[in-house]
Amino acid sequence: MKQLAFLLLVSVAGTSVLLSLGKWQLDRLNWKQAILDDITVRISQLPVPVPQTPSPDQDKYLPVQASGKVGSEYIRILSSQKIIGAGYRIISPFETEGRRLLLDRGFLKIEDKVSDQTLDIRTVEGNLHWPQEVDSFTPKADIENNIWFAREVSALADALKTEPILIIASDISPRDGKVTPLAVDTKGIPNDHLQYAITWFSLAAVWIIMSLAFLWRTQNRNKGKD
Repeated sequence: MKQLAFLLLVSVAGTSVLLSLGKWQLDRLNWKQAILDDITVRISQLPVPVPQTPSPDQDKYLPVQASGKVGSEYIRILSSQKIIGAGYRIISPFETEGRRLLLDRGFLKIEDKVSDQTLDIRTVEGNLHWPQEVDSFTPKADIENNIWFAREVSALADALKTEPILIIASDISPRDGKVTPLAVDTKGIPNDHLQYAITWFSLAAVWIIMSLAFLWRTQNRNKGKD
């Protein structure tokens, strides 16, 4: 009898833990979806002039519009796109209204070259962003070959002598050669909490079935001994 009571306790405890983990993931799903919805709303607002002192917290994803000259210098950020394959994000200085900002012009195939017609006046629409792409596994920039591996705004600003403000272009007019703008969106923000929740609930179901089977076998074994 004590053995059955112990097994029942373990079964209930294990089920409770697995169900609570599944519920926690559902809560995280709602939290993440609220964040994604907020980002979507912020991205889709009407563009405004670039603020003088934008805040990385309050003005992240802020839609902006500006006209100016794209500098001839550029930094290549190693990247890739589905179907297209490997390439670079092209980051250049953008001179507008007496300021020098960073401009993420978009994606360029690895075999293509940056247009040399970069000093024309261009109108840029896009979003302010301070990407968090650097971690302990990020390689150091290959300065000699002009290949970087992350958009670290402060480092890019130091290299190109600009303000630490990055505009990720959604549209550049006139068109910027073969560089294709990659507008800010929520596709790159992971939201796998539903899959995690399903996993935990599935494990809870398996645990319950196995526990019931084990309890049944243990009870029948004890009856056989009697």
